[in-house]
Amino acid sequence: MDKKTEAVNISRDLIEDENFKKRNRKTEKMFTRLRSLPFGLVLIMVLRKSVKSLQCIVNETMSGLGFEEVSASAYSQARYKLKHTAFIELNQKAIVDVLYQDEDFKKFWGRRVLAIDGSKIRLPNTPEVYDTFGTLAYSQGKDSDVQGEHPYALGSVLFDVLNRVSIDATLAQANAYEVDLAITHLAHTLSDDLLVMDRNYPSYRMLATCVQRERDFAIRCSAASFGVARRMLKGEGADSQSVVLKPCAKQMPMIRASGLPESIRVRFVRVLLSTGEFEVIVTSLLDETCYPTHDFLALYRLRWDIETFYGLIKTRLTLENFTGLGVEAVKQDFYATIYLSGLESLLTDQAQALLDAKDTQYPQKVNRAVSFNAIKTQAFSLLMSGLAADVIFQQLTAMFLKNPCLERKDRNPPRKNSSATILLNYHKRLKKQCF
Repeated sequence: MDKKTEAVNISRDLIEDENFKKRNRKTEKMFTRLRSLPFGLVLIMVLRKSVKSLQCIVNETMSGLGFEEVSASAYSQARYKLKHTAFIELNQKAIVDVLYQDEDFKKFWGRRVLAIDGSKIRLPNTPEVYDTFGTLAYSQGKDSDVQGEHPYALGSVLFDVLNRVSIDATLAQANAYEVDLAITHLAHTLSDDLLVMDRNYPSYRMLATCVQRERDFAIRCSAASFGVARRMLKGEGADSQSVVLKPCAKQMPMIRASGLPESIRVRFVRVLLSTGEFEVIVTSLLDETCYPTHDFLALYRLRWDIETFYGLIKTRLTLENFTGLGVEAVKQDFYATIYLSGLESLLTDQAQALLDAKDTQYPQKVNRAVSFNAIKTQAFSLLMSGLAADVIFQQLTAMFLKNPCLERKDRNPPRKNSSATILLNYHKRLKKQCF
């Protein structure tokens, strides 16, 4: 049985499992009667999130399944009986556990490459959301006065950049510290994993925690980072330097209270970017023979896929266009999107292999707009129906192979700072929605 088939079968079994329902409902009395909106139906309706009117989505769903029509209010009440933990469990058991049940997945240097990064997520402006997640101030520009504040959350993800699967995800308060969230992700890593992070993460505490837990890392340093990194960014010294780091006097009490090592040996690696600028990476991979300096540029480039992942869930899947105004609705939409993105990665794997086998001028990639639309359209047949999964997979794969995107490597188009008017015109008249 291939992994996509197993992932779908496990998802189906969980959704129909009585114990799964009991674990992921608000109270033991909920979803006990035969209603128009049973547990499995509500869960998949949340998963099929759309930018359409909620009543339109409910009408399309119920009529398409041949069920009695219900109001949008009835659906909203039913979804709040469901706990967001259902999507966390689905992602873990049907996606993560299935992908890594054997060694048949993509690696770099024989390791999983796991990126950690956070992103601010704009939330609905309601008192409940405001009190739970907090707010961030906003202005009309860097130099203008603060205009007001709006509810936000900080999303943090542990993401396998080669296999495009989220191993762990957290939706935290707006003012949460990214390093704190990154450390909680470590519980979901293995000793042979390689963690990659950007310039927000190379604090002594983060490095010492990884060393203590025997987790290898490669983290980009900022110009305000360690003294060795600052000098290397100026072009001074060798491209690879092994250094013993110690915390500053101000940090020492916290390091001791946490039981972290008071000195660690790390390696600083300098690589030259195509722009002529230097990039310095601090890593626990000390062996220069096994881990050559020149390969770190290719390694760190892999981290960019977590940036495109956030772009995907925010734009293509319109994460910030939430389908409810309550805290539970926000969490449901976030974790459902995490699960859906992993499911899409497994379901498109066969189609991508067929595209990779083609002899074309440019590599071809599955069009994500097409793939997510197809999965959302077929969600009930895929996750609830008694239809044979193979029939659905054939239909989906045929859709995935239509209109692939071309991948032109080493392109570096200049960034454009579009005006508010241009952006407004794009979102009102030019942007094409996936679902």
